[in-house]
Amino acid sequence: MSRSFGFFSFLVFSLFSFVSSNDLQVLLNIKSSLLDSNPGVLDSWKLNSVSGHCSFTGVTCDSTSSVTEIDLSRQGLSGQFPFASLCDLKSLEKLSLGFNSLSGTIPSDMNNCTNLTYLDLGNNLFSGTFPEFSSLSHLQHLYLNNSAFSGVFPWKSLRNAKGLVVLSLGDNPFDTTPFPEEVVSLKSLTWLYLSNCSITGQIPPAIGDLTELRNLEISDSDLTGEIPPEIVKLTKLRQLELYNNSLTGKFPRGFGSLTNLTRLDASMNYLEGDLTELRSLTNLVSLQLFENKLSGEIPHEFGEFEDLVNLSLYTNNLTGPLPQKLGSVSDFDFIDASENQLTGPIPPDMCKRGKMKDLLLLQNNLTGSIPESYSNCLTLERFRVSDNSLNGTVPAGLWGLPRVEIIDLTVNNFEGPITADVKNAKMLGTLYLAFNKFSDDLPDEIGDAEALTKVELNDNRFSGKIPSSIGKLKRLSSLKMQSNGFSGNIPASIGSCSMLSDLNMAQNSLSGEIPHTLGSLPTLNALNLSDNKLSGRIPESLSSLRLSLLDLSNNMLSGRVPQSLSSYKGSFDGNPGLCSMTIKSFNRCINSSGSHRDTRVFVLCIVFGLMILLASLVFYLYLKKSEKKEKRTLRRESWSIKSFRRMSFTEDDIIDSIKEENLIGRGGCGDVYRVVLGDGKELAVKHIRSSSTDSFTRKNFSSAMPILDEKEGRSKEFETEVQTLSSIRHLNVVKLYCSITSNDSSLLVYEYLPNGSLWDKLHSCKKSNLGWETRYDIALGAAKGLEYLHHGYERPVIHRDVKSSNILLDESFKPRIADFGLAKILQTNNGGLDSTHVVAGTYGYIAPEYGYASKVNEKCDVYSFGVVVMELVTGKKPIEAEFGESKDIVNWVSNNLKSKESVMEIVDKKIGEMYREDAIKMLRVAILCTARQPGLRPTMRSVVQMIEDAEPCRLMGIVISKESDVKSK
Repeated sequence: MSRSFGFFSFLVFSLFSFVSSNDLQVLLNIKSSLLDSNPGVLDSWKLNSVSGHCSFTGVTCDSTSSVTEIDLSRQGLSGQFPFASLCDLKSLEKLSLGFNSLSGTIPSDMNNCTNLTYLDLGNNLFSGTFPEFSSLSHLQHLYLNNSAFSGVFPWKSLRNAKGLVVLSLGDNPFDTTPFPEEVVSLKSLTWLYLSNCSITGQIPPAIGDLTELRNLEISDSDLTGEIPPEIVKLTKLRQLELYNNSLTGKFPRGFGSLTNLTRLDASMNYLEGDLTELRSLTNLVSLQLFENKLSGEIPHEFGEFEDLVNLSLYTNNLTGPLPQKLGSVSDFDFIDASENQLTGPIPPDMCKRGKMKDLLLLQNNLTGSIPESYSNCLTLERFRVSDNSLNGTVPAGLWGLPRVEIIDLTVNNFEGPITADVKNAKMLGTLYLAFNKFSDDLPDEIGDAEALTKVELNDNRFSGKIPSSIGKLKRLSSLKMQSNGFSGNIPASIGSCSMLSDLNMAQNSLSGEIPHTLGSLPTLNALNLSDNKLSGRIPESLSSLRLSLLDLSNNMLSGRVPQSLSSYKGSFDGNPGLCSMTIKSFNRCINSSGSHRDTRVFVLCIVFGLMILLASLVFYLYLKKSEKKEKRTLRRESWSIKSFRRMSFTEDDIIDSIKEENLIGRGGCGDVYRVVLGDGKELAVKHIRSSSTDSFTRKNFSSAMPILDEKEGRSKEFETEVQTLSSIRHLNVVKLYCSITSNDSSLLVYEYLPNGSLWDKLHSCKKSNLGWETRYDIALGAAKGLEYLHHGYERPVIHRDVKSSNILLDESFKPRIADFGLAKILQTNNGGLDSTHVVAGTYGYIAPEYGYASKVNEKCDVYSFGVVVMELVTGKKPIEAEFGESKDIVNWVSNNLKSKESVMEIVDKKIGEMYREDAIKMLRVAILCTARQPGLRPTMRSVVQMIEDAEPCRLMGIVISKESDVKSK
């Protein structure tokens, strides 16, 4: 008997040893496959481990030492995981690899892991389709979200997984499919995440059968129809996410029975009706219903919700007052009820608990004054109540809140002063007070709010002198003070505001001379000092500025108009004391040497002019024959001009310059010419022909011109788009001066950028050895240009063709965003998403989702910008033979992130050793910008902040001032 027992024990021990040895070998195979990409992560996985493989990091065994769980989530793993041998772990029940950077495809062998109950592959970088998994009948948790799976998902495999508790498939570009019926048969589900995975059609009534659901997320899809009434059966729901679909109708009757709901987001749909069904949802923490068609009043019960901290109802048709008890019993954090028809006062207690960050009530019909309680709201970051009928004085403490970043009170009836408390507003970046009745002096303490970037005080009743302390605002980019009662001198200290691009002090009572320090503002783009009492001479220093707008009219200026400013026609009218030798409407300037010298100068001018005329005639005859055909073509057309900026030239000046010797490039839809005006100013002109009979020599070129489809050149859409884009004013966006059009062609007149494009300097025969500081400045400037297009304009402008050849460089290598031929003005009623039937852009720069979904939003530009940054850091083109077939720079960079040494190796060798760490910081920004999933990419506003944070140490100790990251509404 004892001999038999001993033999049995030997067999069991041998079997356990065999199983243990086999599991150990599988684990070591996994380590060897990942070792090169992930040094250090699996150090504990050793053959001679004293405690055996069951002590390996992330490994759990049962009593027989068989591996039952592998949890390597959030370990920074990359490379390809060896799934093929994984199912040799016969007892494996849990595999968790979420939140890594694993890549490659999933083999069909995964179907052999039949004991799996928990599978998490979410938040990785896999590719291809997910295989059929009908054998995994024991699955309870399946996480595949945000892992770049594509193609057809095997929905039928869910029929054998009846025990699923969690199904998370969202944020994958699967093939479009109606709402899968297999999903609504999973009666045990508590968590269902199908957002952004190409689900279409209507939400099926059978959704009401999933009565165990706590979380239901089906946002960012193409769902239509109404919310099914059966949804009211899901009484255990805590979170319901339906945003960014095309749902219609009202909240179904009985929706208020979902009293366990803490988060409800049905924003960006077409829902209508009132909110009465929501007044019993007393456990709500966050309610997001913005951009719908909801109407009626906001239920007063919302003011009694003890947990409600986020309320976003903007862009609806809501009426009546805001609940006056709103926030009084909760740690209220955020409200945006802008763009409605709300009336009555601002609720006084939304910051009662001292937690509120954002109060946004723009564009309503609110009345009354700002409650005094908000002057003590120390957490407040944004306070925006513009376009209402509010009145009274602003509580003094509001001006000096320590965390406030934007105060927007525009278009109301506020009165009284800005108080000295503003000195405490150390984070205030934007101060919008235009079109009110504010009065009194501007306090000296405004200079202590050193984060200010934009100040708009226009159309008020301010008076007194402009304080010299305003020169302390080193980050100030826009200062608008027109239509007030300011008097005294313009402070010379304003010349210290080195970031200033727009200065408007028109229609005041300013006197004294124009300070010459204004000419030292390197970024000044617009200067308006008209309708004041300024006297003295126009400073010669203004000649150094490159202004798109200069208006000094209706003052008391005297003396000579500087020769270089004479092209600004109309800018000096109403100054009878001015004289000029070139502006005909002014008196000629009399030289102090007397008339005899004037006569000699006049004679010399005549002789010199005749010589020029003779030389010009000879030159004209020489060229006449060669340009005869082109001239005849242009002249027989009837031209009309639309100007978008102040111009010193006429249409004849441009048309006469469209000749062969001025040609600098040819493209698929027209030619590009360099035009030099009589005053030496250079322009770039694109001649776009719409006739299909014209033929050109096709070759690549870089210019400041948009690329347009031939038919688009004559369409209304072209006219509208050019008109819209022409109103853009930003230092880092190329200037469009005018369009000159005929029935058959168009001329677009741009500023000329002498250093060509970034592509030229990095990749072409014209490339130069750009230092890192220059590359950094180019990246920052281009980012600010895109930030303005996305956030600083009336509606977001999506470029759609961001690339290094569309980033042009001026004589100082300052960048300009150019080529808006593919740009889209994003409509406000589409939730930030626009569709197109043609994938626009350039191969190597196109965001992956644009290729498979033809959907475009700001994140497509962010991706393309990330590629440009990779070009700057690596010196490589977006597509290189060394990357391999079907690979681009994004894949190449991703595959070289194995170690610090390999990362250093991809940095351009032309970047000095002392700057290589700085270049790596920028590479991190580029990697974030090129995230495969759009939702993981930062906004351009955040990109600008990250680039500023990555600023290199300047050899000469020069530091660029950082603009504050002002949040938009």
